[in-house]
Order: sequence, then C-alpha cells, then structure tokens
Amino acid sequence: MVLPLLKLGTLALKTLSKPVAARLKQQAAIHPRFRQHIVRMAQANHRLTTRMQRRIYGHATNVEIRPLNEEKAVQAAVDLIGEVFVFLVAGALLIFEVQRSARSEARKEERRQQELEAVRQRNEEIAQEVELLKHNIQELEKLARGQGLSGILNFRRGGIEDGKTGKAA
Repeated sequence: MVLPLLKLGTLALKTLSKPVAARLKQQAAIHPRFRQHIVRMAQANHRLTTRMQRRIYGHATNVEIRPLNEEKAVQAAVDLIGEVFVFLVAGALLIFEVQRSARSEARKEERRQQELEAVRQRNEEIAQEVELLKHNIQELEKLARGQGLSGILNFRRGGIEDGKTGKAA
C-alpha cells in the first residue's frame, strides 16, 4: 500500500517541478542583478559548447567566438536553469528511491539472517539432544549388562546374538 502511494508522490513531485521551473525561469529573467549573472553564465556555457563542438568536428578552436546577444543569453540561461532544476528534482527523487529500496533490502536481509540464526540454534539444540540421548542409551546398556538383565530382557546390540531369536525357552 505504501509503495504505490510513494511512487505516485514522486511522480507528482516531478510533474509539479516543471511549473516551478517555469516560474523560476520567468523570475530569473526579470531580476536585474540575477540577470547579469545568468548572462555571464550563458556566455560561458556558449563558449564552452562551441569549443567542444569545434573540437568534435575537427575545426580550429583558436578562433574568437562571438558572444550571444543579451536576449538570447537570458533565454539560454533561463532554459538551462529550468532544465537543471527539473534534473535536480528528478535526481533527488532517484536518490531517495534508491536509499528507500536499500533500507528495505537491508531489513529483509536482517530478517533472513535472524531466521537463519534461529535455524542454526535449533539445529544445535537438536544435536545436543541427540548426544544426550546417545549418552543415556549407553548408560542404560551399561546398567543392563551390569545387572544381568540382558539375558532376561534379551537386551542386545543388533537384536540377534549367537543365532538366537530372543525367545525365552
């Protein structure tokens, strides 16, 4: 019962993170100081991706890369912020789910270990009982031989001795 509700909750959180990311993008584009930071971030990202693309395609990398105009930079930065926000929420949910699953597995393993230990303990108890019974049988056999009851009760090892069937004559 808990697992489906938990999965549904994580799905709802992922879905709700997208409008939050859109609102974050909208506010980021409006705030003046933050706008300057995101323009610098977008320009740095643009330079990095352009250099990587040039290296991948085998073009010269020592050429000057033209910066984006401010509006394109702001749009690229807020898109990146929105994507990063959704990615972080999804990553956090994934980490949460993995940890929850690991705790569940650890509890199951602990129960298995307890059951295994109970079986081992019961096995040892049975082995001790068997040894005690063997010892008791040996003591009874000694007593029976010592008191001479073996002839009367026909109490012998193996049940048949010297060809006799154990019937009294």
